[in-house]
Amino acid sequence: MATVEVTFPPLPAHVRTARLVATAVARRSGIDESLLDEVRLAVGEACSRAVEAHRKHCPGQPIRVALCDDGERFEVVVTDAAPADADGEAPLAAAAQGGTGTARGAAAGVDGVVLQLPEAVGLAVITGLADDVHISPAGDGTSVAMSWKRRSATA
Repeated sequence: MATVEVTFPPLPAHVRTARLVATAVARRSGIDESLLDEVRLAVGEACSRAVEAHRKHCPGQPIRVALCDDGERFEVVVTDAAPADADGEAPLAAAAQGGTGTARGAAAGVDGVVLQLPEAVGLAVITGLADDVHISPAGDGTSVAMSWKRRSATA
């Protein structure tokens, strides 16, 4: 299957569209139905983080999502264009290497207090959902590559 590419402006509403496209392409690629929720959730987390970084650093730049099936694996690569932080590392790449990355509001807590979770929490979620995750610099931004091995019917 050829690579499917989607670009979207950094608006939270477009994360849902990216999740739906990823799920549809994964299904068409032959990914087991039991893995589709994992694909949807991991793509949603990676796209949400890219949207947040773009809204803070480069709101006019689009986010890129590439989906590819090589026959054995289904891969999704979410690429942002958020510039490196003061230390020269993109926020997500810094978190992947054990840094603090950027904080994000996770949910309303008790008495309306908004909790802030470190970037590494999202990476842990993505890593727990995908079979393989690679985070690397991509131009001025960061690329999050997630892949799932196609499961056989007997596995």
